[in-house]
Amino acid sequence: MLLWLFSLAWTPQPLSPELVRGFDHFYNIEYEEALVIFRQLAASAPAEPQHHNHVAQAILYRAMLKAGALESELVSGSNPFLRRERMNPTAEEQNSFDQAIQAAFFRAEQQIAREPRHAAAHYSLAVTHGLKANYNFLVRKAWYEALKDSTAARRQAQMAIDADPGFVDARLILGLHDYIVGSLSWTYRVLGFLAGIHGDREGGIRTLELVAERGANNQADAKVLLAAIYRREKRSHQAVKLLDSLIEAYPRNYLFRLELAQMLGDIGERERALSTLDAVAELQRRKSPGFARLQPEKIAYLKGNLLFWFDEYEKAVPELRRAVAAHEQLDLNTALMACLRLGQTLDLMGQRGGARQAYGLAAKLAPESELARECQRYGNRPYKRKRIE
Repeated sequence: MLLWLFSLAWTPQPLSPELVRGFDHFYNIEYEEALVIFRQLAASAPAEPQHHNHVAQAILYRAMLKAGALESELVSGSNPFLRRERMNPTAEEQNSFDQAIQAAFFRAEQQIAREPRHAAAHYSLAVTHGLKANYNFLVRKAWYEALKDSTAARRQAQMAIDADPGFVDARLILGLHDYIVGSLSWTYRVLGFLAGIHGDREGGIRTLELVAERGANNQADAKVLLAAIYRREKRSHQAVKLLDSLIEAYPRNYLFRLELAQMLGDIGERERALSTLDAVAELQRRKSPGFARLQPEKIAYLKGNLLFWFDEYEKAVPELRRAVAAHEQLDLNTALMACLRLGQTLDLMGQRGGARQAYGLAAKLAPESELARECQRYGNRPYKRKRIE
């Protein structure tokens, strides 16, 4: 559940029943169903730029889910924001995304031409730039273009706030930018300064907390982002309450439950963490709404990963082996992480041959990836557990 640089499903109040249904599908990671509704709305009201933004966002997040790019573990701990493997959407997905983005730009600019201080139009432009930045970053790996769009998104969000100081939802972009730039290394932060974004980790978190508390339509987005950020900041205990509320609101979103298990593991609540995963496994076995498409091997990886961090290596190995054996069915990031963790576990158990075999598989799956290179290092030198991890 990363919810990368932007997670912006904002729309002017009041929400129509169709948008309520669309967002319900979206936040329950039912992107196909959400896309049907968002496309219908864009066709019936093409002059509204936010409808085109919703289409683009659903296309992007569907691709992110397929690639395993919506989990916070891959950007927490020792995994920095800039360590993300390239996503490979289909040509149809890329074309549909680009068309929606172009339509959103055109319609918002039309509104601003008629009314220069149109707060909603400026924020729609901010969202469009943010989605484009996401795409450039995750898909095209066009760093400079992503930076330019991120800067433009911030500028448009500020213009929306200038036009309407009470526009709390628009502060989501400012808070997220402040946090991300404030979290980057000095080298990357220089780019932020050049773009006019100085960065403020704690200030960014406070801004997101404001949106989570007082936002009109971006409360859920702010909570999701905060949950990922809290984990990255080693403040997982603060994320548990947020995830509990998100699970209550969107019970078909299995990612929230998987995240909750990881957060509980972070704060040492072993029994509740494992019972949360067991409950997810049961929902998956029953084919409960939203859970039928979840692969049991992904649950096995997460369970093995939890047991690894609790030093229960004998129990972790069969779970991790189950995930590795199904690597062809799993998203690439989960498959690579399962290989890495299995190799590390076997190294700690003194089973060097099996460890090297696991590391070697990761290198074959994605030889140019950061995780594969990490596995190659452990293939040459056994993993040793650091107690500070």
